[in-house]
Amino acid sequence: MKSSAHPWSVGEVAARFDLPTNVLRHWESVGLLSPERDAAGRRRYGEDEIVRIAVIQRSKAAGMSLEQIGALLDDGRAGRHLVLQQHLDDLDRRMEEMRRSKEMTAHALQCSAPDITACPKFRQSVADVLAGF
Repeated sequence: MKSSAHPWSVGEVAARFDLPTNVLRHWESVGLLSPERDAAGRRRYGEDEIVRIAVIQRSKAAGMSLEQIGALLDDGRAGRHLVLQQHLDDLDRRMEEMRRSKEMTAHALQCSAPDITACPKFRQSVADVLAGF
């Protein structure tokens, strides 16, 4: 059951989350949100919808697609755990790539070689990428 203790308009919610109103409407059209409507048919967002928007934003920032977010938010969806496990695996892979990139960048920042790509240690940081070439 939705909580409507503090119903907010689409404009208020959009401003609060720094989103264009059409984004909220799109998320509604793909089934991620389902705000209640007032007597005039205007969207009214309760606390439960506000939490869903926060989940959507956090999930998008982590690279989830709207389809994956839909699986996250729909506890009755078949295959939910598979979709979420795949996303966790992807996050692990991307975090490892970011770790490697951070090490490479840190070395480049401290390296005194005039041509960073000629530096043996710097080249070592991309050896795994070059291995398939």
